[in-house]
Amino acid sequence: MRQTPRVSPAPADVRIDELGVPGPPGAPDVRIRRYDPVGRFATTPALLWIHGGGYLLGTPEQDEESSIGFARELGIPVFAVRYRLAPEHPSPAGLEDAYAALRAIARDAEALGVDPARIAIGGASAGGGLAAALALLAHDRGEVRPAFQLLVYPMLDDRTVVRDDHVVPGVRGWTPKSNRFAWTAYLDGEPGAADVSPYAAPARRDDLSGLPPAWIGVGSNDLFHDEDVRYAARLAEAGVRCELVVIDGAFHGFDAILRRAGVSRAFWRTQARALRGSLLG
Repeated sequence: MRQTPRVSPAPADVRIDELGVPGPPGAPDVRIRRYDPVGRFATTPALLWIHGGGYLLGTPEQDEESSIGFARELGIPVFAVRYRLAPEHPSPAGLEDAYAALRAIARDAEALGVDPARIAIGGASAGGGLAAALALLAHDRGEVRPAFQLLVYPMLDDRTVVRDDHVVPGVRGWTPKSNRFAWTAYLDGEPGAADVSPYAAPARRDDLSGLPPAWIGVGSNDLFHDEDVRYAARLAEAGVRCELVVIDGAFHGFDAILRRAGVSRAFWRTQARALRGSLLG
């Protein structure tokens, strides 16, 4: 059984509740944890947030502090999706759950007080990988167009597992062994195979044109540094506006482990500024 992290009571200025939306065909309903500023009456943009955990574990509650922060800082609702996890549910189950959440928010935008043209998608680590994949899937299906993608040290490329030349000094938080295990479980097969779908590993996508503007943040000592920097460059080459932030000396998940550190607070503020500029600017 996966346990839900202990969370503090909801603050007085942000309402926290749970919504259920129809899941993908043949799958259960998808649960969404909503963080909505109290007293929000006007239609506003929104953020769909996808938690990390190597595609294997995690819940929206692990990012509760950040989700509340975004809701407060920007005055918008944050919808954090509970998606199915590997190995019980390998790709594309989690992505399809995230898409079902995005489609439901856009469909019910008026009732939710959301502008359907200003829905950002974002996530950290595996959640960032799912957000990048969701941008691809939404682009290809053409039903909903996210306004922005916020990718926090995203897990984008299974081929990192099989790189012989990939040495990251001081790697912490997420190791090559962890990466191999997670990708194998999520793909239900060996990472690096020729037939891996870009919807599972977004870095596999050849054509990145037409995607929403993006922000990518990663540490220089993160195992995902190379794949994230390369993805940012490829987005820019495809004509997609992308801001890349590299934190010197930072390891994977540094901001979650050292929440009160100045560098972690500054990293979060850059994310909030990116969302503000894209959704509210």
